[in-house]
Amino acid sequence: MNFTRWSARLPGTQRRAAARTEQTASPDRRGEGSVPAARAERLTDDAPSVPAVDELRVREVLDRVPSLVALVHGPDHRIAYVNDAYTTAFGVRPLGERAREALPELDGLGLFPLLDQVQRSGKPRTVKSRKAPDGRSYTFTCTPVAQGEGGSEGRGVLVFATDVTDHAEAAERLRASERRQRETAVTLQRSLLPQELEQPDDLRIAATYHPGGTEAAVGGDWYDVITLGGGRTALVIGDVMGRGVRAAAVMGQLRTAVRAYARLDLPPHEVLQLLDGLAAEIDANQIATCAYAIHDPNEGKLIYSSAGHLPILVRDENGTVLRADEPTGPPLGTGGWMHTSGSIPLAPGSTAVLYTDGLVERRDADLDEGIAALERALAGATGTPQVVCDRLVRSAGVTPDHDDDVAVLVLQHPARAGAEGELFRNAALELLGGVEAAPRARAFASGVLTSWRFPADLHDLGVLATSELVANSLQHGTPPMRLRLRRTDRRLIIEVTDGDDHLPRRRRAEPGDESGRGIAIVATIASNWGCRRTPGGGKAVWCEFALPRTQTT
Repeated sequence: MNFTRWSARLPGTQRRAAARTEQTASPDRRGEGSVPAARAERLTDDAPSVPAVDELRVREVLDRVPSLVALVHGPDHRIAYVNDAYTTAFGVRPLGERAREALPELDGLGLFPLLDQVQRSGKPRTVKSRKAPDGRSYTFTCTPVAQGEGGSEGRGVLVFATDVTDHAEAAERLRASERRQRETAVTLQRSLLPQELEQPDDLRIAATYHPGGTEAAVGGDWYDVITLGGGRTALVIGDVMGRGVRAAAVMGQLRTAVRAYARLDLPPHEVLQLLDGLAAEIDANQIATCAYAIHDPNEGKLIYSSAGHLPILVRDENGTVLRADEPTGPPLGTGGWMHTSGSIPLAPGSTAVLYTDGLVERRDADLDEGIAALERALAGATGTPQVVCDRLVRSAGVTPDHDDDVAVLVLQHPARAGAEGELFRNAALELLGGVEAAPRARAFASGVLTSWRFPADLHDLGVLATSELVANSLQHGTPPMRLRLRRTDRRLIIEVTDGDDHLPRRRRAEPGDESGRGIAIVATIASNWGCRRTPGGGKAVWCEFALPRTQTT
């Protein structure tokens, strides 16, 4: 076989031939003075002759090449040549044999369909970083070569394999490092999210979190449920812009801060105002969105505020979906904005959904289209909160390889009737008049607690707490004043509101003091107590008593 003819197809041969042509023509140009004479003399005086590529023995050249070279010809790919490097890697291969039987390593690499394609098309093909049976990785280039005439019958394929093991191992190490970093971020993210959601008396809540696919770094999506006391519940969802451990760490700091601010029982917009300043202190370049909502079963609505977050959706008992669009301020960390609170109805039988943009945002669609699709899915989603969560995630097409994190928080305000409805009762009394208001409040509380069939000890404690809270309001508050009693399946709640916004605090009364013991008594006998300012001005002071198990059935 004429290897010189085959070598004309080797990569770089034509460029070297062109270079020889220029060198051949260069002596004539030297005579024209383009090169100094001294330089020309040095080039010609006893200079060793350098053989041209055509004068070299191709077999000798290919045998010295460190890359693997094999030459096959004909439609059945019979072996015409393998170089020394190939023999060293895979052993001696008999010439003239069919490659499918004599070169099993190529079959294991899946190269024979590629050889057929190259032979038919006459165009070179390359496959990158295939791991061979010898444990090393190679990039294979298959180049068509022709000998004589006869179409594909006289056409062969030159297989040229470059060892890229070092590059492949480096790439695998990089992928392994990225996987470890992602696993660390996912672990951190999940550890910072609530391990178990609080379940308020009046709401049923479920949440789900789906990290982005393996090719996407974990983001800063988060949610939380915080029991505020007095039957009220705070619901939070947020999204820290960015990826990886840093975003997860910032998310953890914001979630911790939200829980601390929630204990102050502030209105939603004031909580976001505090978070805005904290976000700027944590990282001036880190921006986060957040929606903070409070549910009060006595009001039948969600009071909320949003810092650049997506609107809350509420489905009523008839299947109509409402979108809470306003008010919405800029994301946390931007500063210079006064957040405000809004409200959306949440009557018994309603379902509300808080979510992050990974659920509705797609690269090929407008964000409003994603929210509208979620509204349609929510309109037909029934069942428990967890079932609704799962249905919304499926309807949005979220898969394990989704390109963004997804967090969804679903809450339902059940419509209770029958025996279950008897466990959730309310009673209220307007406190009018002067000193006679206190005995009237005690009598009202005694009658209500008796009708609710509480045991004697709980009845007496409830009446005592009512007396102390009403006396405190009469002494330090201003009209209008109101007493509210509420029972759930788990607790008794007593609340007194008035028009003065000065919040009481528990303090140690000296033996000679005539006042200052009321709140201390309430704090001692009750399971929990607290106070907050009301939106229209004034305050509410409340306490709770845990019901015995026999009272919750």
